[in-house]
Amino acid sequence: MTPRTDVWLQNLKDERDGAALYEGLAAVERNADRAASFAELGHGERRHAEVWRHKLEKAGVPVPPDRPSSRVRTLLWLARRLGSDAVIPYIVANEAGDADKYAKQGGADATPMAEEERAHQQVLTGLGGARPMEARAAIATRERWHRGGRGGSLRAAIFGVNDGLLSNLSLVLGVAGAGADSHGLMVTGFAGLLAGAFSMAVGEFTSVASQRDILARQVDLERRELAEAPQEEAAELALIFQQKGLSPDHAARTAAELLKNPEHALDTLVREELGLDPEDLGSPWSAAGSSFATFAVGAFIPVVPFFFLHGTLAMVVASAAAGVVLAGVGGLVGFLAGTPAWKSGARMVGLAALAGGATWAVGRLFGAAIS
Repeated sequence: MTPRTDVWLQNLKDERDGAALYEGLAAVERNADRAASFAELGHGERRHAEVWRHKLEKAGVPVPPDRPSSRVRTLLWLARRLGSDAVIPYIVANEAGDADKYAKQGGADATPMAEEERAHQQVLTGLGGARPMEARAAIATRERWHRGGRGGSLRAAIFGVNDGLLSNLSLVLGVAGAGADSHGLMVTGFAGLLAGAFSMAVGEFTSVASQRDILARQVDLERRELAEAPQEEAAELALIFQQKGLSPDHAARTAAELLKNPEHALDTLVREELGLDPEDLGSPWSAAGSSFATFAVGAFIPVVPFFFLHGTLAMVVASAAAGVVLAGVGGLVGFLAGTPAWKSGARMVGLAALAGGATWAVGRLFGAAIS
């Protein structure tokens, strides 16, 4: 092995991982157009992988078996349960990284691949709900009432656990610094758990309910515009189809044909123009319940040691348990994003230590001041 073949081997592994990921997403995606896009991306990654495989074989380097990495298997496991939208944010950055990697490598093989990886990133951004820039700009000029954007359920779950753990740990440490006994700390921890979980649940319910109303109004406005100004909507559909690669004439004919069935036209406009699924605008009750549960799970961790331990030992164990969980959550985020897991975990633990230490010090000063 030489430094050059080492690079080729890593390229092969990365491209095979990308192909396995996109092929897996195509298999679990229920929307036929999105599934076709994922399959096309997978085909591109397979083509790239073949380039590196041939170069390695020509150099006499053994080619390893084609097995997806644990990261790819984890992302596909999540996609099967949460949908492809939950994992797309963790893939987009990788395409940008691959483009930069190939741009730095240069050469007759890598340079064209850099451009293709940038194109893959644009496709993924569109699959994540964003419209191509030109289409968004042209449509927004006529319809400024469009708004949108929904966070991923995976990110929300990670945020809920992290927020619950960090806020309740800081609360318990602050009260401990003021001199409270173990019973008082346990009561404080449970009060903080319930207060924070209910606050998160009510806030999420209000947010999602308001957003659902806005999104439903957008669909109604689109339906009204389709009925009152079909030519304008035909122009928007044609613009969207052009951004997908159709010629202007073909795009116009396709839009005119689609408008013959208003319900199909409405469904296409809502999905393509607004990036919404009309059948899935979000449930306020589901959002509130999941926020309550994830926050409560995180907030319960710093309280558990006080059931069995007392004093300084309980605080140390609570802090250590919180640190382990935060390191795991941070490591998972880094793992899914394709960045060093240790760095992401260390960053999260460091920030938690800073917050917990600051609240403990404030509690200590406040307790001394009033004693």
